[in-house]
This record gives sequence, C-alpha cells and structure tokens, in this order.
Amino acid sequence: MTPITGIIITLNEQERIADCIESLLRVCQEVIVVDSQSQDETVRIAEHHGARVLSQSYLGDGHQKAHGVPFATHDWILALDADERLDDDAIAAIKALPLEDPDLAYSFNRRNFCGHHWVKAAGFYPDRVVRLYNRTTSGYLPRKAHSSVEAPRVKATDTHIRHFTYESLSHWIQRIDQLSTRDAWAMKERGVKPSVFKPALHASSATLRKLIMKGGIFQGEDGLTVTITTAFHAYMKYAKLNELHENERQAQIARQKADPR
Repeated sequence: MTPITGIIITLNEQERIADCIESLLRVCQEVIVVDSQSQDETVRIAEHHGARVLSQSYLGDGHQKAHGVPFATHDWILALDADERLDDDAIAAIKALPLEDPDLAYSFNRRNFCGHHWVKAAGFYPDRVVRLYNRTTSGYLPRKAHSSVEAPRVKATDTHIRHFTYESLSHWIQRIDQLSTRDAWAMKERGVKPSVFKPALHASSATLRKLIMKGGIFQGEDGLTVTITTAFHAYMKYAKLNELHENERQAQIARQKADPR
C-alpha cells in the first residue's frame, strides 16, 4: 500500500481527537495534528495516540489545513476534521487504491450527524468532499473560510466519512453563531461591501434552494430544520458583515472627533 500522511486541524478537541487519529491510523503511516493552541488536553491526547503535533495559531481554514503538509513524510495526504471518522467502506477503498497518478484526488460522501441522528435532508447527503490528494499537484485553496481541495482531476469513491457535525440542536445554533462570525470577517477581508438588502436576499435564496430545489419541503422535520438553519446562517453572516462595517465607521468618527485636525 502506498504510504499516506493523515492531517487534522484542532482547537480544544479533547473529546474527539483520539477517535479521529485512530480512524486515520487504519490507513495512514503517520498522523500530523496542527493545533491552534488548545487550552484543554488535545495535544497530550494526540501525542499519546501517536500523532505528531504542530502548534500554530489559527490562520484561516485553508491556510491552517495546508500548514502541516510540508512537514509530512509522504506525498499522499488524507485530511480529516477532528469530528470526522472514516467509515469501513472508505477504509477498504483507500487500502485498495493504487495511488499511482498524482493528478488524481479522491472524494468521499459525508454522512452528517446531529447527535445520533443522521441528517440526510435538503442536500445534507450526499455531502461530497475531497480529502485524499497528492501534495505535489493538489492542495487546499488559501481561503479564510470554507476551503476545499483543488486538484487536476477528482475521482468519486462512493464511500463514506462520518461527520459528527452537531452534538445537539443547541450546538447547531451555537455553530451557526461561530461560523457566521468567521464568514463575516472573511467577506470583509475580501472587500465585500455592506448592504441593507443582502441579509434578507441571501436568506430567501437559501430558503428557496433548500426547501424547493433540494426537496426539503418533502422531507419532514429534517427538511425544515436544514432549511431554517441554513437561511438563518445566511442572514446572520451578512447582518454581521453590516455590523463590522458600521463598527468600523463609528470608530473612524470617534477618532475624527478626538483629533479634529
């Protein structure tokens, strides 16, 4: 089997990091953890389970996921988040792959969970992600948020990664708050301008996409939950973008008042 390096990024993942490392070690010859200065036992647990830990303050999604790649012993990289696990079908498929063509990356279907419940509705499944790639030709895009692997060619494995996305509905709402804040900052850095219309427009677009185009209207409670939470996320990230611009404007006014020259 061609040797593979597994890479995980972490921040305070003491409850989940051990299972993630063990999952990768079923197909990887080494595991690297890029830790964003965790304040819990993440680093100790990762090292105890055989991972090499690199400490790096958070650089943004794409840069953070790429940070460990130069330290890898092997060219083939398998990237997982700390809340992800390889399913048995993915493990069998990876072991059988020849990994002879560096231009070819491999994608997997993610099964997203809320607690113990597998959420399939409104586009939550199949949630296809590229995670196995060769660093000589491919890698994560340098995006602050929602980065993905860019590769010359991608082959679908039609196998699965389990993604323990949310611990509960309350955790789902907390994550929307966290991610919408990150998304707002990323948009501001890209130069996206504020707009009183964008929050409602993007929320409405998300509702139409999930409820109608993705079939959420026919998928019961899960369909409605995914639709509402997606629309809420869309609304809040643009509302927070407006807030960032307004805070910046008010700070400029305050500086001008303090120094009217």
